[in-house]
Amino acid sequence: MYFPQFNTIGLPEIFTIIAGVGFVFIVIHYIINYATFSFFKKNYIEEGTTNIPISVIICARNEDDNLTEFLPKVLTQNYQNFEVIVVNDCSFDNTDTVIEEFSKIFPNLHKANIKEDAYYKHGKKFAMLVGIKKAQYDNLVFTDADCYPNSDNWLNEMAKGFTVNKKIVLGYGAYQKMPGLLNKLIRFDCFIIAVQYLSAAIKTKAYMGVGRNLAYSKELFFKMKGFSTHYHINSGDDDLFVNAASTNINTNICVSTDSITYSKPKVKFKDWRLQKARHITTAPLYNSNSKLKLTYGYFAQYFFYLSLIPLFFQLNTLLVFASLFILKSIIFIILLNNAAKKLNEKDLLIRGVFLELILLFIYPIFHLTKLIYKPAKWTN
Repeated sequence: MYFPQFNTIGLPEIFTIIAGVGFVFIVIHYIINYATFSFFKKNYIEEGTTNIPISVIICARNEDDNLTEFLPKVLTQNYQNFEVIVVNDCSFDNTDTVIEEFSKIFPNLHKANIKEDAYYKHGKKFAMLVGIKKAQYDNLVFTDADCYPNSDNWLNEMAKGFTVNKKIVLGYGAYQKMPGLLNKLIRFDCFIIAVQYLSAAIKTKAYMGVGRNLAYSKELFFKMKGFSTHYHINSGDDDLFVNAASTNINTNICVSTDSITYSKPKVKFKDWRLQKARHITTAPLYNSNSKLKLTYGYFAQYFFYLSLIPLFFQLNTLLVFASLFILKSIIFIILLNNAAKKLNEKDLLIRGVFLELILLFIYPIFHLTKLIYKPAKWTN
C-alpha cells in the first residue's frame, strides 16, 4: 500500500502525522503573512492628494556611474513641486562632478557634501541625516543611487501615500531581471520579504521598509530622534526606523506598478551573502511582536520540509509525501498569484515553489556569515 493504514501506530503513521502538522503550520504562515497583501485590492491603505511638496534624498559614495545612468530618471519625474538632494558622502570618484553637471540642467537638484574626517568615521545614517536636514520640505522620499523608478509617475504615486494620518509610506524596491539562478533567488527573496512587510502594514502592524523605496515625514523623523536608538548599527536606516516609528495609524503602502523602483542586483553569490549578512544584523532589534511573527514563519517552513524527509524514504508514505508537497505548492501559488501580478514578479510565481526551498538551504549561510563578517561603515 502507498498510504499508511493506521491499523497500528508505527513509524510511517507517526511520520505522516508529523508531516500533517507541518503542513498546517506552513499554510497558517502563508495565510498570515502572504494572503493579506495578495488579496488587498487597492494600491494604498488610504489615498491622499498629489502635488504636495516632496524632497527626494539620495545618499551616494563613489556612485558616478550609477548617478549618470539613473539620476535623470528621478529628476524628470512627472511631478510639479519637488527637489532632489544628493548627499555626496566622501566620494573620491567623479560623483561631485556628475552632480554639478546635472544641477546646471535641473535647478531643483541640490548637493550636500561630506568630507572625509580622519578622526570620525561615519556610516550611511549620518549621510541621511545631512540630507534630511538640508531638505526644505516635510515629506521625504528615499531611494538609492543605484536605483531607478519604473516610470516617471513614481513620485506622483508615492506622494499619494501621504495623508493627514499617514506619515510613513512603504513602497516596493525590486531588483532588475537578469539571467541565471542567482538573480531569481535574489528577486524572489526580495519579493517574499516585501509581501510580508506589506501584509503587516495593511494589518496596521508594519515592522519594516526598504530604503530603495521609502517615504516618511521630516517631522516624524525628528520626533523619533532620528536613528539615535540604533545609530551604532551599520544597517537599519530603513527597517529599524520603520520598526520603531510605525504605529497602527501612521503607515501606508504604495504598490502600483508605476511606484516600483528597480536596483542593480548582486551578480556574485559572495557579494549577496555579505549583503544579506549585513541586513540581518538588524533583526534582533525589532520589537517582540515582529520577531515572533518572523520566527514563526521560518519555523513553519523548516518544520514542514524537514517533516517530509522521512516520508520520501518509505514506500507506503511516498504518496503522502507527494500529496502534501503538491497541495502546499498549489496553496502557495494561489495565495501569491495576485501579489506577483501587483509587484510585477509574475515570472517568479511557479519557480517560487522551488526557490523557497533553495533559500531555506541558503539562509543558514547568511547567519553564519553574520557571525564572522565585519562590514565596512558605509553600505547600501
